[in-house]
Amino acid sequence: MVTRPAGQAAHFATALSAQGAIPVLYPVLEIRDLDDVTPVLDAAIRLDSFDLAVFVSPNAIEKALALILARRTWPGGLRVAALGKSSERELERHGIREVLSPPLRFDSDALLELPELTAVAGKRVIIFRGDGGREVLGDTLKARGAAIEYVTCYRRARPQLDPSPLLKLWEVGQLDAVTLTSSEGLRNFHEMVGRLGRAWLKKTPAFVPHQRIAEQALALGLGKVIPTAPGDDGLMAGLVQYFASHGNSRPN
Repeated sequence: MVTRPAGQAAHFATALSAQGAIPVLYPVLEIRDLDDVTPVLDAAIRLDSFDLAVFVSPNAIEKALALILARRTWPGGLRVAALGKSSERELERHGIREVLSPPLRFDSDALLELPELTAVAGKRVIIFRGDGGREVLGDTLKARGAAIEYVTCYRRARPQLDPSPLLKLWEVGQLDAVTLTSSEGLRNFHEMVGRLGRAWLKKTPAFVPHQRIAEQALALGLGKVIPTAPGDDGLMAGLVQYFASHGNSRPN
């Protein structure tokens, strides 16, 4: 099962199909446009006054740049930082290259380890994110002497989906693994599948590309949590390795 938001699961689903798997799409996060885009438009006007722009996700890139680049070009002197290969691809699609991005781990902690984000005293940093994002990135940069401004450019919500198709797959032994790529998505999924689904989920291998998600999964009672390397490649490698060792064993 692929739990990424609708419209963002195709790349991984295609990779799964290429490996002979059958992807089951069940988005556990819904990405919504803002009701009021004024803060993003205001930030667009003032972009030249910043030293660094940070995008926390591909969603932030897509939603922010759709508004910004319709009104102006990206400032040539404004450095950009982002997390992960998906974000780098999305930025390149909008003509933004030479992105600061951690090479191995795709999280805020890894980004903060980059030399360019260590020496930020006196710098002005704008952070594009969704509503209610984690504060660790901005708080750390602020502690290092940077002036921080957050810009919310999309909203997250829990989809209203019927879990019955998943329950039927579990019942007939045709749902062998779940991939979960965010802590918020994990919490949403845990609620969405209901009491019966949670019972099945506890027995189903759950593949997660970050230790923080793994800890959340264990706290929710999932019994088979498999941490993987970051990104799609990490998830795929984890799945291939697991099923090479376990064959077609299914939850029972």
